[in-house]
Amino acid sequence: MKKILFNPLLLCFLLSNFCLVELKAGTNDQRELSPNIVVIFIDDLGYADIGPFGADGYTTPNLDQMAKQGRRFTDFVASTAVCSASRIALLTGCNHRRVGISGALGPTAKIGINSNEMTLAELCKQKGYATACFGKWHLGVQQQFLPLQHGFDQYYGLPYSNDMWPYHPNFVDLPVDSPRRKRNYPPLPLFDGNEIVDAEVDPNDQTQLTTAYTERAVEFIEENHDRPFLLYLPHSMVHVPLYVSKKFAGKSGAGLFGDVMMEVDWSVGQINAVLKKHRLAENTLVIFTSDNGPWLSYGKRAGSAAPLREGKGTMFEGGYRVPTLMKWAGKIPADSTCAELASTIDIFPTVAKLIGGQLPDHRIDGHDIRPLMFGEADAGSPHTHFPCYYKGGELQAIRDAQFKLVFPHKYRALNGRVGNDDGKPIKYDQNQAEFALYDLRADIGETTNVAEQHPEVVAKLTKSADAVRKDLGDRLTKTTGSGIRPAGRVSVK
Repeated sequence: MKKILFNPLLLCFLLSNFCLVELKAGTNDQRELSPNIVVIFIDDLGYADIGPFGADGYTTPNLDQMAKQGRRFTDFVASTAVCSASRIALLTGCNHRRVGISGALGPTAKIGINSNEMTLAELCKQKGYATACFGKWHLGVQQQFLPLQHGFDQYYGLPYSNDMWPYHPNFVDLPVDSPRRKRNYPPLPLFDGNEIVDAEVDPNDQTQLTTAYTERAVEFIEENHDRPFLLYLPHSMVHVPLYVSKKFAGKSGAGLFGDVMMEVDWSVGQINAVLKKHRLAENTLVIFTSDNGPWLSYGKRAGSAAPLREGKGTMFEGGYRVPTLMKWAGKIPADSTCAELASTIDIFPTVAKLIGGQLPDHRIDGHDIRPLMFGEADAGSPHTHFPCYYKGGELQAIRDAQFKLVFPHKYRALNGRVGNDDGKPIKYDQNQAEFALYDLRADIGETTNVAEQHPEVVAKLTKSADAVRKDLGDRLTKTTGSGIRPAGRVSVK
């Protein structure tokens, strides 16, 4: 029998390689449990403003490709039809009423996101994610409200809407040094982290916003491609005033709005290209959606909500139902459609499940929608009802997966009129909505009141609305709401 000699060097070599294999396996397991998350959030994008949802007059090839690679969500809704409220709902998984913000915060607002609320970034930080926000924040301008104080490692962008500046369309014809201009809106700042890097954003600066946000996003992915990351990309466009870079100016053949949409589509292409470059497609969830519907009074400078009724600033479907795409190679079925009710508030708890994160102790309103995302057989909406709040905490409607009950309320409308193409809004009419029930599966445009045909549905949704009012309040019925948490307030030092 041949004697086997002990070789310590060989043993060390074998052990080191065994450890490397174990380490590599552990890393792969962690990556499998920790998918990258990319949320592209467009401002004021209408239901029919991208190719996969019927855009006409210009092309969106990158979004078309994303739809072929992933899933269209045709009944995907925001919490409400206005900027700040919609954004805090996305980032916290809560109805905006629950977290105390119901409108669009201006430059002088003394409130913002409360530090007690857990954001999507803070959720991901539990698992060691790199986190970044590039674009419009709109959850408070004071430092205590800015992204770096709420879980984001990097931030670059505007603190609020790009029309909240001295060049606002309503004041653009006034002299530059007009007191009225300055009294209504101070100069618009651009932030990098907590620092202002451009104290007075001007029109030329705005032409570079979409490109600048995209370049920072691509750089962030390049820097963090070997670790899990959360990228939140809330573009300032297509909120008016519209601006586009020279590389897309005049290229769409469909006017300025078409040019801006082509640049937004280019941005999506850049993100997907860098993910492909680093072979991250099979470990990255990409979500493309919007904060609310189009601002119709701006005419050709606004998008389209067709075939939905009305637009931004109303809780008819055109105001809060938004075009949504999701892709994740090997997980989300390609070239598929989900017609079940889901919402931006569902993104937070869904990501928590995907990464194994711990939800906050306080109540949230979103649900895990992985069954809908992954196309599981017979998966239905997790929402037994969805409240439609707008205008200072007024419950204007409530819906379920099929029906929507609208309560009498005033709402703004153009009543068939079409706005101009000069960048200035036309005045809305004030309409009165009737008590009505709409079958959204048969009547997506909310044209036919079927309340008399479905009294049992009216009774069910009315009961749900009463419970919602007790929880989240209602301005019209003067109900306070026991489940509302306060917004953050400016610290006094």
